[in-house]
Amino acid sequence: MVRPWQVRSVLRTERQKRGSQLARREKGGFWVAFTAMLFYPLSAVAAREYRRADRVPRHGAALLVLNHVSHFDPVTDAVFVHRQRRVPRFMAKASLFRTPLLGRILRGSAGIPVYRGTTGAGDALREAHRTLREGKVVVIYPEGTISRDPHGWPKHAFPGVARLALHNDVPVIPIARWGTNLVLDGYAKRFRPFPRKKVTYNVGNPVDLSGYRELEASTATLREVTDLLMSEVTTLLAEIRGEEPPAKEESAQVDDA
Repeated sequence: MVRPWQVRSVLRTERQKRGSQLARREKGGFWVAFTAMLFYPLSAVAAREYRRADRVPRHGAALLVLNHVSHFDPVTDAVFVHRQRRVPRFMAKASLFRTPLLGRILRGSAGIPVYRGTTGAGDALREAHRTLREGKVVVIYPEGTISRDPHGWPKHAFPGVARLALHNDVPVIPIARWGTNLVLDGYAKRFRPFPRKKVTYNVGNPVDLSGYRELEASTATLREVTDLLMSEVTTLLAEIRGEEPPAKEESAQVDDA
């Protein structure tokens, strides 16, 4: 005769086994572990502050939308997401996948190469769609490159982020990060670890896009959603910096220059 406590014990063991398997998958294997061993010490050159990090979902798919101010961003971003017990899948320009070490890391951790201005550009979005459907976390820098604003404010963003956000009913989390540019300059690439800087993350609430998902994904809709997401990121960045962002008209003038 099987007793109730024995059934509960078996069910508990099965749940623990499934949880362990999920945890192993989320760790991402050798290359994610290797990246953690490499990036954690590198990121330690700066102090870190995480504001409202609990808004990053601990389970299930999520699209993390960030600003981009330094080549050091992926290092601290990877550590930030990893500390939330998730594995980041970065969308990155394809040329980075061809570099010796970083390329191996990106491929090994299931990064998504972006082929700009080619017929393969749509492949990145399809791969990102698939990654989100598998319940994973995708990290995207909608500007596609380091901000060209002289003061580091977010600039023109590409509509790929809107396509991902609208075609996948997953949490879309805006996140601002500031301080990596003080460690490693944007385009100048000057490394300045001393005196020690602070990198701050400010995580917003998931953006409600339910009204947009009912609309046709027209050029105007995609632009509006893209601007909405970047506006959320800019607001979060302004909170970190304690400054008012430039007016949209002023930003557009800098773009045209």
